[in-house]
Amino acid sequence: MKIIAYLFMTAMTLGVNISCSAQNDNKNDNSEISDAGKVEVFYFHFTRRCATCKAVEDLSRQAVAELYGGRVAFSEFNLEEEKGKQKGEQLGISGQTLLIVSGDTRINITNEGFMNARSNPDSLKQIIKEKIDPLL
Repeated sequence: MKIIAYLFMTAMTLGVNISCSAQNDNKNDNSEISDAGKVEVFYFHFTRRCATCKAVEDLSRQAVAELYGGRVAFSEFNLEEEKGKQKGEQLGISGQTLLIVSGDTRINITNEGFMNARSNPDSLKQIIKEKIDPLL
């Protein structure tokens, strides 16, 4: 039974990665992105999006609003538009990414977002809370 569950999770992960053509750029420069103490959540995407891509954005936006109100900002950027390209370059992003930023701290929760947005939304909300709370 564990093998079947493992194969299922592997197939789901590969399917999401292939269907969304997600690219994670792991550049880790230490340039200051935002004001110290200010927490922001950024979701980067392309124009063409699957249901999971849309669910990641919707659920993340909703979780940030419910958990933090106006204390944490949520912004989405289309990487195929000029504004999105510029912000992506500033943060070192080149593909679909769900990123929490506070000063020099960057927490990439893209994988967690895509694995949980549709199948386990409560888990993604909990992950967002666990990552943001220490930054406040």
